[in-house]
Amino acid sequence: MVFTKTERQFNMIQTAKRLESIGEYYFSQKLREIEELNKQGKQIINLGIGSPDLPPHPDVIKVLQEESVKPNVHGYQSYKGSIVLRKAMSDWYKRWYNVELNADTEILPLIGSKEGIMHICMTYLNEGDEVLVPNPGYPTYRSAVKLAGGICVDYDLTEANNYAPDFAALEASDLSKVKLLFVNYPQMPTGQAADKKLFEQLVAFGKKTGILIIHDNPYSFILNDNPMSLLSVDGAKDCVLELNSLSKSSNMAGWRVGMLSGAKERIDEVLRFKSNMDSGMFLPLQLAAAKALNLGKDWYDSVNAIYRERREKVFELLDLLNCNYSKEQVGMFVWAKIPANYKTGYEVSDEVLYGSNVFITPGGIFGNAGDGYIRISLCAPVERFEEAISRIKK
Repeated sequence: MVFTKTERQFNMIQTAKRLESIGEYYFSQKLREIEELNKQGKQIINLGIGSPDLPPHPDVIKVLQEESVKPNVHGYQSYKGSIVLRKAMSDWYKRWYNVELNADTEILPLIGSKEGIMHICMTYLNEGDEVLVPNPGYPTYRSAVKLAGGICVDYDLTEANNYAPDFAALEASDLSKVKLLFVNYPQMPTGQAADKKLFEQLVAFGKKTGILIIHDNPYSFILNDNPMSLLSVDGAKDCVLELNSLSKSSNMAGWRVGMLSGAKERIDEVLRFKSNMDSGMFLPLQLAAAKALNLGKDWYDSVNAIYRERREKVFELLDLLNCNYSKEQVGMFVWAKIPANYKTGYEVSDEVLYGSNVFITPGGIFGNAGDGYIRISLCAPVERFEEAISRIKK
């Protein structure tokens, strides 16, 4: 059979099979829809995405400005990151979490912690390996596992169990093919904070089963009086890798600065993959991030004072929608159960979007265990929440 040039190109250019089970990220799709509505003059108030709208500390920006004009800082950097940044990360872990980390061997700076999720999956998963993922939970866990050839096995988090894993049920299941377990406290999207007992249970589960526990910890400083690290549990480095980030705690989401912490052996393993994916982070950005990590309690208090005021407005908005929620949740979102007369959070979200020009996130994007919920971000000024409340009332 003879193909024309166009036919030959059509037959050759096809996406990889690994993308067959991966859809476009929900927020990527929704932002396009909101953009189209705005073109129609709708002026949508977006209360869906957790992208901090506040700036970093002025001293952080000053370091970036001063360092970036130097002539000798624009080359490739170490794959392991600047020792200045790694030392700042180590000191930060000691100061806030009481965790000792060797800056040379137990910390790996990341270009955002989201990339670390992918790096971990690509480092440890073979085709058909299974991974325990929370439901509801951050959708990137699921997509990264699938892209790496793994199989997602949901473990449900329920309000009745304070959004903690059911360890008895997990241990009673077939774990023979499970290599990783993703966990995230303070939990996103539910806002559930962890306690020492839960962290001890997680480490005990990892040691008993031989499963590597991946703790994603970017929200521990937001409206949370007790920041905790899973690595603070005795013996945690035997079975835990922890991801952390400056995106939320330092208002540096667009800067893409994260970190991976754990035992030297695990860090070296992930570095084998990561070093083939990028060529290091811009040095002035690393030095500015080190400055951010050295900020004191007054910085976190000032950020949280703003979020606390906004959260009160979110509670008011949720009361207007007849939703139920806990005032004890932490992080930069509020998770709420929808009224009984709605089938899913998608229905509530669409009604508010098309009826009031306000976007809130349906809980079902975080897994089917979130179908009966919605999530509202705190990343908007108080005035925007007041306008949203006014629109919904009308």
